[in-house]
Amino acid sequence: MPEAPRRPDPQLERLCIDTVRVLAMDAVQKANSGHPGTPMALAPLGYELFTRHLRHNPANPDWPDRDRFVLSLGHASMLIYSLLHLSGYDLTVDDLTDFRQWDSKTPGHPEQGHTAGVETTTGPLGQGVANSVGMALAERWLATHFNRPGHEVVDHFTYAFCSDGDVMEGVSHEAAELAGHQQLGKLIWVFDDNRITIEGDTDLASSTDQRPRFEGYGWHVISVGDGEDVEAIGQALEAARGEVSRPTLIILRTTIAWGSPNMAGTAATHGAPLGDDEVAATKANLGYPSTEPFYIDPEAAAEWLRARNRGAALEAEWEARFTAYERAHPELATQYRSFMAGRLPAGWNTELDALAASDKGNATRGHSGDVIQKLAAAVPNFIGGSADLGGSNKTDIKGAASLLAQSPGGRVIHFGVREHAMAALMNGMALHGGVWPFGGTFLIFSDYMRPSIRLAAMMGLPVRYVFTHDSIGLGEDGPTHQPIEQLASLRAIPGLMDLRPADMAETVEAWRAAVERTDGPAFLSLTRQKVAVLDRSTLADATGLRRGAYVLAEATGGVAEAILIASGSEVAIALEAREALEARGTPTRVVSMPSWHLFEHQDQEYRDAVLPPAVRARVSVEAGCSMGWSRWVGPSGASVSIDRFGASAPAGVLYEKFGFTADNVATTALRVIEAGNSRRRSRRAPAREQSVVIDPAGLSPGAPM
Repeated sequence: MPEAPRRPDPQLERLCIDTVRVLAMDAVQKANSGHPGTPMALAPLGYELFTRHLRHNPANPDWPDRDRFVLSLGHASMLIYSLLHLSGYDLTVDDLTDFRQWDSKTPGHPEQGHTAGVETTTGPLGQGVANSVGMALAERWLATHFNRPGHEVVDHFTYAFCSDGDVMEGVSHEAAELAGHQQLGKLIWVFDDNRITIEGDTDLASSTDQRPRFEGYGWHVISVGDGEDVEAIGQALEAARGEVSRPTLIILRTTIAWGSPNMAGTAATHGAPLGDDEVAATKANLGYPSTEPFYIDPEAAAEWLRARNRGAALEAEWEARFTAYERAHPELATQYRSFMAGRLPAGWNTELDALAASDKGNATRGHSGDVIQKLAAAVPNFIGGSADLGGSNKTDIKGAASLLAQSPGGRVIHFGVREHAMAALMNGMALHGGVWPFGGTFLIFSDYMRPSIRLAAMMGLPVRYVFTHDSIGLGEDGPTHQPIEQLASLRAIPGLMDLRPADMAETVEAWRAAVERTDGPAFLSLTRQKVAVLDRSTLADATGLRRGAYVLAEATGGVAEAILIASGSEVAIALEAREALEARGTPTRVVSMPSWHLFEHQDQEYRDAVLPPAVRARVSVEAGCSMGWSRWVGPSGASVSIDRFGASAPAGVLYEKFGFTADNVATTALRVIEAGNSRRRSRRAPAREQSVVIDPAGLSPGAPM
């Protein structure tokens, strides 16, 4: 690795640092929106890291063995934008002047995939540091898999800057505890100890001493008492890299808005512009060479751009090492390139067809577990686990080692009872690249994961969630564990693929869809209870799942008077109800709808073919809340659903009590048909039609059972 560059004379170094402060002040002032104080305080740290320590190449932001840098305190976005511009990334002064404006490269919080050099989307505090743990975990796994003596082609650090808000958020506890347990020695957090939050001094809400807290997690902790001392900051970063058996927290004491003569150290600088007068006063106080907005001294600009030359040399040196590695280990080198490109190996799903035909009756969580074994055998970088529910979620990879500090090449991740950290770590692993992460828990606990799931969808990350125990069918654990609103809530997240399979065949197709998706996350909603074996010789094949919804069983004569739409475990109930309806002379179609997301993305012609507009007697059947189903059943349809919390009882009892029976579904369909016939007979203009929600137990929402 090339040596760190020489230090410029102190005056030039100070000018380089103050340039970051000025750009942050000016951008926030022009936008009349933003957070100037923290970028001003962390300017020395940013300068020291980006020019002397961070292995990065601004000309190639996606160089695979670069160090990862995460600005977890995303509100301080002008810090990273200034650092990226000055060190030569594709971010111009014009982009800085467009801070927080429509369609700019400099949004209010950093967005991955939108701005070159931004590794992850941050803003919700705690998310970035948790992502960084996933990045470090992926780095170590890949290093274990690929590095050979004399050929260390995976060898980089992950840095994260974090704030009081980051370390207050619960997800940071979950992630930091796990990082310490995993002994991730290439993970370095720098804590901006400015003791200020939006409401004022941190002692209004916290009295935690972060040093013993992180030491208790098993971290190496370094304190730097003066945030302006770049040499002390550099020494701390070097010491952090020298500690390979523990992650490191550097506690950096800073003054928010340092340099402002009247506002430094005050909460007022956290989330609002300084004002024109204070910006001018600060520039004078710093001795900055110009009051012109966004002015960058040419000598400072030239000094900053040394980072670009250093980065090019670092990447060239790595490329030379990789060439030697490729000669010595050609198969590994080919696999490394494939992993980092996100390619699936040839024939990865050839074993799945036989599995789909082997349905002997099981819960869909069991079917999913069988698929996971086949995927793990075919895709060597398919790694993941569960939030302490591996046996229940069926997410364990049989015969695989646990991924621990003592076995860093293992494939089963024990996330512990840390659902939020699990989801955030999976994001970090996917962002790092080279691995295919998955994680499991009960569907009800997706509530703990929602912020990270939302960000995965926003970033388009290929992560897969295995959510089991997906309805009242889990039984005796009762209403605290029985999901009601979770499916509707998750379906409301833009870009999140929902997959609720009905049998083994659909579970296989669901996993295929989830694995093949590279532009966003997907979740499988799976049962605890056994589901019926669907006779696919008399029904449509399960490949229709790939279009979200499909005609599973056609009405007699091909002309339906009623359509029953169901997902997951309720598909078998709909099929049984169809038999009853057809026995009464009512031609009935059954539509399996395992994925709203996929169905929404079909063309209108296909959607109309599955749900013909002329057939208005539609009934949805799903053991969750009715919210959203009106879109598919229409204003004249009905939903057999549950819009109250569940109860503690065996699954079969609950399904009967809450009306998830073939008799109730058939009765509901007949009621909808008769209501339609009555409207037609009335020959009057109908009143405003509304979809009907069937409350099968005759209970009002929230009423005791």
